[in-house]
Formats: sequence, C-alpha cells, structure tokens
Amino acid sequence: MEYLFGRPDFADAARAQQNCFLLTNGLGGYCSLSAAFSATRGDHALLMACPLPPTERIDLVHRLSETLETAGQTFALSTQDKTDGQPEDGWRYLVSLDAAEPCWTYQVRGVRITRRVAMAQGNNTVAVQYTLENATAVPCTLTVTPWLRFVPKGGRLTRRRRFVWQGNRVESNGRTLFWSVENGKSEAEPVRFATEYYRHDAPDGRNASGLAAAAGHFCFTAAPGETLTCGVVFGCSPRLPRAKTLLAAQARRRRQQTQAAGLKSQLGRALSAAADAFLVQRASTGGMTIIAGYPFFADWGRDTMIALPGCTLTTGRYQDARSILRTFAANEKDGLMPNLFPENGAPPRYNTVDAALLFVNCLWLYHRRTGDDAFVREVWPVAERILDKYRTGTRHGIRMDGEGLLHAGEGLDQVTWMDVRIGDHLPTPRHGCPVEVNAYWYNALRVMARLAPLAGADGTGYDRQADQTGEAFRRAFWMPEEHRLRDVVCDAPSPAETQLRCNQIWAVSMPFTPLTRAQAAGVVDSVGQALWTPCGLRTLSPDDPEFHPEYGGPQRLRDLAYHQGTVWPFPLGGYYLARLRLGVPAARVQADLDLLLPALREGCLGQLPEIYDGAVPGISRGCFAQAWSVGELLRACEAVERPESAGFEGGWAE
Repeated sequence: MEYLFGRPDFADAARAQQNCFLLTNGLGGYCSLSAAFSATRGDHALLMACPLPPTERIDLVHRLSETLETAGQTFALSTQDKTDGQPEDGWRYLVSLDAAEPCWTYQVRGVRITRRVAMAQGNNTVAVQYTLENATAVPCTLTVTPWLRFVPKGGRLTRRRRFVWQGNRVESNGRTLFWSVENGKSEAEPVRFATEYYRHDAPDGRNASGLAAAAGHFCFTAAPGETLTCGVVFGCSPRLPRAKTLLAAQARRRRQQTQAAGLKSQLGRALSAAADAFLVQRASTGGMTIIAGYPFFADWGRDTMIALPGCTLTTGRYQDARSILRTFAANEKDGLMPNLFPENGAPPRYNTVDAALLFVNCLWLYHRRTGDDAFVREVWPVAERILDKYRTGTRHGIRMDGEGLLHAGEGLDQVTWMDVRIGDHLPTPRHGCPVEVNAYWYNALRVMARLAPLAGADGTGYDRQADQTGEAFRRAFWMPEEHRLRDVVCDAPSPAETQLRCNQIWAVSMPFTPLTRAQAAGVVDSVGQALWTPCGLRTLSPDDPEFHPEYGGPQRLRDLAYHQGTVWPFPLGGYYLARLRLGVPAARVQADLDLLLPALREGCLGQLPEIYDGAVPGISRGCFAQAWSVGELLRACEAVERPESAGFEGGWAE
C-alpha cells in the first residue's frame, strides 16, 4: 500500500502533526515521531532503545532539530511545538512524505532535501540519511542537533543532568550513545535545555511538556550544484553500520514479510508488513513474545494469544509462534497462563481467565497450519492441566459449575478483557459466566478431543463434556425474544446480563461453536446492526444508558469509557470471520474489510490503533499501534482468500 502525503496534508502545524510513523527493532525499542518529524507525545523518540527486551525502554534521542543555511538565510526544516521559545516550523517547507520507507522531501530556495530513517533489527540503532540537492550558485549547510533525554520511557529529565559530548559519543546518567557521521562533522556545544510541548498528550491529562537537552550538533555542506548524501547513525555500540545498509535491510524485510503472508488484497499486504512490529525478543525467557501495543504496553498474555494467529501464522512465522507458545507453556501455573511477565526476578501475574483457553485455541490453529505433532505432544500435559484446573477450580473464582459452564471472577478481580478497575469501582462488572469465556471453554473442550489422539490420549471425555457445556450454553445465554446472547450470566440478577456487547461474536467465530446456525445468524445480525462501524465494533450499544460516546480526558474519564461503547478494531476480525462462516460471499466481506484502508492513513501510518470513540469513530485513541487489532484483521483478510485458515470445525449445533 502506498502512503504518500503531500502539501494538502501539511496545510498547517496541527494537520502536519496529526499522524505519526513507527519503526521497531525486534527488541521492544522503536523510532516514532509525528508525520512532520516532531515529538507530539512524551513517548515519542527518534531512538527509544531497549537494553533489556522488551520492557526496559530508554529515551536516548528524543528528536532532531534541523536547519538549512543558504544564501545568508537560515530556515528550520524540523517541526516542534515548545513551551519556551519559538516553535520550529519546518512543516512549511515539507513537500511530501512517503510513509512506507519512510522518506520526507523538503524544498527551500532552490535546495531539495530528503530525509530517510531506518532502524536496525536486533540492535538499538537508528540511521538518518539526508540527500542535499543544491541547485543554487552558493553552498548550503544542514545543521542537525540531537535533543537528548537518557531517561526511562515516561521519565522526566532535569536541568541538573550532565551530558558529556566528545569524540564519537555522548555520555549521561551512566549510559553512552555512539554516533557515526557520514560526509559531515560533529561539533560539541555548551549544554542547553528546551521544554517541548506535547499536543497529543495534553488533552488526555498526561504530561503536556518535557525537557530535552542538546550537547552538540552535526554539519553537512553541499557545494553549488552538488548532490550530497550524508547523515548520522546513532546506537548503543561503537561499531555502527552504514545508513544505506540499514535502509536496504529495512526495505528488504518489509518485502519479505509481505511475500511470506502471500495475501492479494491491499489491506492484507499492508497488515502483513504491520505485524512485524509486534514480534520481539524477551530476555527473561530467551524466547519470542508479542508487544501488545505501542507506545504504552509491553507483552500481555491475553493480547499475545489473540494476536498470535494473525501476526505469526498468517505471516508464515511458525518458529516464532512455537517459541511464544513454548514460553507460555513453561510458565503455566494452576492452569493459568501469565498475563504479564514482570522483570527483575519478580513472578509473573496470573490475572486472566481467557489467556489459557486461548492458548489451547492457538495450539489448534498452529497444528492445523504446520502438522507439528511433536509440539502437540510436548505441551499436551500443560493443556490437560488447564482444562483440569478450570473444571475443578483455580484462582479468581474460575471453576466449572454443575451445568458445565465456566464461572470466573471474585471480589474486585477483573479477569476478562473488559478489565478496568478504578479503586473499588468496576465499570464493567462481569463476574459469573461471561459469554466469550464460555465460548472459549466450549472450543477448548472440542480442540482437546481432536488433539488427544496425537498425544496418545482418549478424547471422548472432552467431547462428552463439550456436549453438556454446549447444551448449557444455549440454555443459559440465548435470549429468544432478542435473538442474541446474554453478555454474562451473573450469580445474582444484574442489568449487566442483558447488555448488548460485542463479546457474543466469539461464540460464532471460534473454530468450534456451541450455537445453531439460526442462533449464530441472530448474533451476527444484532452485532452488525448495533455495534458495527467501519473501524471496529462498539463495546456497548449506543442505546444503553451506560454508553460513553467519547474516549478522552484524564485517566479516570478514559477508564470509565474504555469498555462502555468505545470502538475496538480487534473484535471486528471475529465479526468478519463469523460472517464468512455463515456464508456471506467473500467479496462482500472483503469490501467491508477495505473500509479499513483509510484507517491506515490516520494515526500511526500503516498501523491499526487500540480504540476509537464510540459515537463517531474516526480519530484513533489509546495505543497508536495495537497487536491484536492488526492480528485479528489480518486473520480475517486471510480467511477471505484462504477459508481453511479460519480453522472452522464441527458444524452447527442441532
């Protein structure tokens, strides 16, 4: 997909800085700034290094300021809002941005300047390459100043901090940043500080400004009529590659990722490339993991299990899928999968009911794709413990009742994906039998019955339990007068039971469904009529008195709206899979999927975000790049072209 932007997209400072780009390094580090190359968030950085993957992130180079001197005049190429001093207004000279590379082009008084940026894989290294085309009769000089922070992501720099710039490095706070200058020179300068304004953070109650420091700069001079290729590479090692090497490797990797998925649709190809950003190394386990979202999140168990099929199986990264599943299998405890892997020797957090059930589903989809019987046998004891513990009872009130349904949640624990807690207040209380959890439970029972022979086990008990659970599911959740499913079956009557939410869609889209065809059609119709938007599914019907039309403001207000109508892209994948299962023509589903193409040109360019407003979705909110949004929509794209990839089995209930 082409991501070409021109002058109409940079009509003013606000419009030029509305969107951002993202490059990643496979460690959890990243390079992300606005489309105008400015920092509009405290979490933006030219080089957000990750020394201990994937969670120890250090903001080394926050951004660059760039000025061009020609014919005795100086022009800013960089853009940045400030709280002290004049803003940099380089957006005025920005001609185009090809966000796929990415590559920026500026034109100033007969001088054309291009900027390309690349990030190394497996290293905390970023390259910035410039091409100066000087069509004038006088020399021109580009001066590039890195603004430094050397603080953990989200940390605050103070004016007491010392920066020492010498040779090919700068040192501060016990850390060293190295650079390599190409066709230019570096010059130290007295340390100075600037306070930068973050126009995207300010409305949400986050820090509206942040301090950065300059301790030196780089100069590149092009003679009259000369075309000069120059630049600088920053990294955490003194041995740095050439900028052109990193640029070529980055372009090659993007092509390979797209080719490996082998999808024909424009959206499918774009999401295939986007998925690569989320697959990273984890130092504490020695395996791979999936970053839940940039810039806020690390790796989460639930998010990983939802994102894994699309981000690894669709893209042909079977080894990475196996590595991730093996890591989680090794950390299973009491039938639960970790939802968070804390660092520094701390134990994992086991506060999710769905991650373990989704692990079993991932095992099914992985085996269908690879035929890897040996891996099924390897992790079979873990899968057995999950279902045994869920049947007999484990933490957080997770247990099977006498009818065969799965209960979850107790006290103030929020163990489904709608997990917001504000002190003692639960905005989305779902204790009891949540609909999607029981759909996952039924699916896991059927999966275990099918996989049992591969492990030399008898699967008939799992099938018998699935029969009982399926009957109980239809009896407990189906509302014939509404022609849809309850969201939760509570231990005591509650309005939450009958709220119209998107969670019911997974009862149709999982490989094994407990529903009749007529019931599945009712679910899809009700979700489509009340909750569908081109960007995602609403988490709550707009007709519900608890519906929040907008997401924004301070943290408490955002939390109150988070699952109360806010639009999430990732359930949209389940919705389209469900429609395909019901026989909706693939071309019609693809046409609806293509409505997401404009979303790739908004927010983080080439990515899908975490959420949108509930009433009028259009401007991305939350994480600007979210793994399960990309993974689930990528999976839907694949199912349109390769229906067998959905893993549907078992047919409809009678």
